[in-house]
Amino acid sequence: MAPAVALAVLVALVALVAPGLGAAPGCDHPAHRWCSSRDVAVACQVESRCPSLPHPAAAPVELSLYYESLCPACREFLVLKLFPTWLLLPDEMLNITLVPYGNAQVRAGAPGALPGAAGPAHPRLVPQERNDSGKLDFQCQHGPEECLGNMMEACLMHEAKNFSTFFPVIFCLESGSSVTENLEAVRPPPRPSLPLVGDVPVPLSVPCARQCLQIYAPELDSGRISACVQGDTGVALMHHNAQLTEALDPPHQYVPWITINGKHTDELQAQAEASLLGLVCHLYQGEKPEVCGGSKAPKIRPGCRR
Repeated sequence: MAPAVALAVLVALVALVAPGLGAAPGCDHPAHRWCSSRDVAVACQVESRCPSLPHPAAAPVELSLYYESLCPACREFLVLKLFPTWLLLPDEMLNITLVPYGNAQVRAGAPGALPGAAGPAHPRLVPQERNDSGKLDFQCQHGPEECLGNMMEACLMHEAKNFSTFFPVIFCLESGSSVTENLEAVRPPPRPSLPLVGDVPVPLSVPCARQCLQIYAPELDSGRISACVQGDTGVALMHHNAQLTEALDPPHQYVPWITINGKHTDELQAQAEASLLGLVCHLYQGEKPEVCGGSKAPKIRPGCRR
């Protein structure tokens, strides 16, 4: 007799011998079915007598990273902390959202300003999103190259859809000697026909990104990503990231800016930077893998302040 069947028979016998230990009065399932599923066990109030039932899935820890593609501290956190933690943990434990935009500020009252923006723009708060001749433009903390890097990664996410597809590609881009140098080494000289992001000419194809795609996501079409960067879709994606960043509560003061389960505190930020794996393992309420035995790492130096 199979163990599950034997257990169901045992539960039924208990109900017959000891009615007080039986199912709830409203249970309309036969005794041999009480342990057939969690829904039935709940309806018959016999969960404690059905140890073979799978435990309900715990919610994953939700982590959002607000970052800039060329910020050294952002790249360090993404490459050395976030990516390894993601590799070590099962998908159901950690859900990651990446928002490449960074230290954004919109001029109050400017055409195209974000809804709810108020107050004068601080001269040190860059990039700025501005409306020039009816088209949004972006100025970035680490220069036009960073605007291009931010948009490339936003377009990559848009085209790939699946996190497990695009995250290794972003890791590849960010773990190089420099995203800027990688792009600059292959960028053709400016031509009148070459599209611009800010004042940076956008190559019709980006060999660095194409190489990372060939290694980690050969199924993706680099032409579609380039078209996104050069077209209105890339601008719309950056505007959306600007809105997400401006909506942070409390407002971000630096990048990388980390939220855990929708919240940001100095303590959570420090814990994530010191031991992200340990923090996720501590917060996750479900069954934990062996890797959650503990992890400590040196603190990352302060990020790119606003």
